[in-house]
Amino acid sequence: MEILHYQKDFINYLESIKWVSEPRNLYEPIDYILKLGGKRMRPILTLMAADIFSGGYEKAMPAALAVEVFHNFTLIHDDIMDDAPLRRGKATVHEKWDLNTGILSGDAMLILAYQYFENYEPVVFQKLAKLFSKTALEVCDGQQLDVDFETRNDVTIDEYINMIRLKTSVLVAAALKMGAIVVETNEENADLIYDFGLNLGLAFQLQDDYLDTFGDPKTFGKQIGGDIIENKKTFLYLKSLEIASEEDKNKLSGFYNQNLTENSLKIKEVTQIFEKNNIPVLIKEQIKNYTEKAFDTLNTMDVSEKNKESLKNFGLWLMNRTV
Repeated sequence: MEILHYQKDFINYLESIKWVSEPRNLYEPIDYILKLGGKRMRPILTLMAADIFSGGYEKAMPAALAVEVFHNFTLIHDDIMDDAPLRRGKATVHEKWDLNTGILSGDAMLILAYQYFENYEPVVFQKLAKLFSKTALEVCDGQQLDVDFETRNDVTIDEYINMIRLKTSVLVAAALKMGAIVVETNEENADLIYDFGLNLGLAFQLQDDYLDTFGDPKTFGKQIGGDIIENKKTFLYLKSLEIASEEDKNKLSGFYNQNLTENSLKIKEVTQIFEKNNIPVLIKEQIKNYTEKAFDTLNTMDVSEKNKESLKNFGLWLMNRTV
């Protein structure tokens, strides 16, 4: 499967780089988070887009690395903001080191990400940097909205979809478009692959929401029920509020207005309300809708049927993942 091929080549490239230098306390956490594993979905997309539009992807390696370094920077800071103990089944950076190290190492990663664009000639560098700056700011917008939603009781599903578009989807879309920019395909193709990524990113995040509550703890790598503990108003919660009985709504609101030290009962009760209201089925429908929307953009893209098939396979792989 070519996805694994991109993944393997990217990991070899990532591991060939010496991340640790002086001062070690700044760079060791960077090495640690980058080697924690993960799907490497975003860099795979950069390589895949470059390959689809040019028949080769080696040139896109530095851009793919920039995307992965940036993504992991956001994870370090997200984990600090969420006070998360685990990331991919291992201690988070701020837990393993401390808060200040997490902040500073994350800052260094943002700067390192930009440096990888310096591998490209000025015209390509400018396009990459411009897209990257726009995307990085949108990710911050999304993160702030996510924080704002924690203290609001009137969040709508549309607002939630907009927040995950900014927090998650735009980076998936930009990862694809960067591959297109590096190999200098036409503007139309670059914009279409961006739209493809935007919808795929929404499907991906909704799948993440689903797995956070209904995933297998052995494969998911994060604490199951983390969103429930954090009182995150995900699609699962918002849809329940829309369709559940008054009794269930009151119960849900009650649980989501408290922070407990022991959460097993809360997770169990909230999960039962989701199941009772058919929420797992409804979120799966949304995931399917956004995946199909992504596939629709392929119809007008100027690439071979074989390449369209590769992009479709990637979308289906994402939709059916368990991690």
